[in-house]
Amino acid sequence: MNDLYLVYKNLTRKPLRFFLTLFSIFIAFMIYGTLTAFETARNSSVELSADDRLMTLNKINFTQPLPISYVRKVEGIKGIKAVVHMNWFGGYYQDPSNQVQTFAVDQTKLFDVYGEDMLLPDDQFQAWLKNRQGLIVGRAIAKKNGWKLGDRIPLNSNIFTQKNGSTAWEFDIEGIYTGSSPQIDTNGVYFHYDYFNKTKSFGGDYIGWMGIRTEDPALNERIIKAIDDMFVNSPWETETMPEKVFIKGFLEQLGNISLMINSVVSAAFFIILVIVGFSMALAIQERTNEIGVMKTLGFQSLRIFKMVLGESMLLAFLGGILGLLVANVIADFLAQAPQFPVPDIILKWSIIFNALGLMALLGLVTGIVPAVNALRLNIITALSKR
Repeated sequence: MNDLYLVYKNLTRKPLRFFLTLFSIFIAFMIYGTLTAFETARNSSVELSADDRLMTLNKINFTQPLPISYVRKVEGIKGIKAVVHMNWFGGYYQDPSNQVQTFAVDQTKLFDVYGEDMLLPDDQFQAWLKNRQGLIVGRAIAKKNGWKLGDRIPLNSNIFTQKNGSTAWEFDIEGIYTGSSPQIDTNGVYFHYDYFNKTKSFGGDYIGWMGIRTEDPALNERIIKAIDDMFVNSPWETETMPEKVFIKGFLEQLGNISLMINSVVSAAFFIILVIVGFSMALAIQERTNEIGVMKTLGFQSLRIFKMVLGESMLLAFLGGILGLLVANVIADFLAQAPQFPVPDIILKWSIIFNALGLMALLGLVTGIVPAVNALRLNIITALSKR
């Protein structure tokens, strides 16, 4: 306990240096915690994707349609449990800048494929099935726009028009779904494909893609081949892939965010490593005479080594833990902010444990050289220093 007190007193003997060094570590770990939590939330859709789900798209690219007749043919392939077809609506609410992830779907099959991720009370589901203009909306998008059950809202499309020339479709909110995990995206809204198909002015009887649930992930490879072989050399050839592969590829089109985040974090830690290392070396150099006196009074070299190393470790953990606490507050704020269009940002235990490891490494790297120098310091040499 006495040694810990000495470590603390030595660390804080120059308050301004202590504060600035502590603040630099605090900033580094605040950045690390916030950006890593953001990256984890961004990649959560890949991690949470089901192994028994596939996506079938037009082989040309994601934006090209497929005939709706393909759905029945795919449903007949052995090993497929359920198929739901979807269309991207290109929706926005009130203002084009307020984009809404809107999908026209086969309402009878949506939860057969995605029911393990999307949680909707049965009474709301039944109300949605019965209402041709019914809409189910995710918790996050409902919170963002202030929607509630029973609201009648217009959604405009920046792609499609109705037969009467209008770009706005009227909907009744019949259900608000939540995610089975806090990091399931609940920014989407879904409405009846039949309503969409009969009212839009062009592109009738075409779909965007199919979501497929298989009976066993082990059957995926065979089913993928069976689907794509079925439509080979047709005007609308298909490309089928695991859901995880599709989502990962889609995210990569938005840019290598992971590389940018890792670059920022690495740069921050490199700068902090230099700052803290220099501060620790300077602090020990200033105390050369004191170390000589301590050894004269009977302090063992190993004990002094532990005390010097303890200073850098204590500094790293104090600044790092404070940084993580603030990062957690920021993550919680972003998770509650309706304007933030990603799944909940959570400071997971894996991030915390990794951060604790980085704190220990930072303390070791910045403290080991001054500690070894103190260990080897000769009493006569130390006392002769001025």
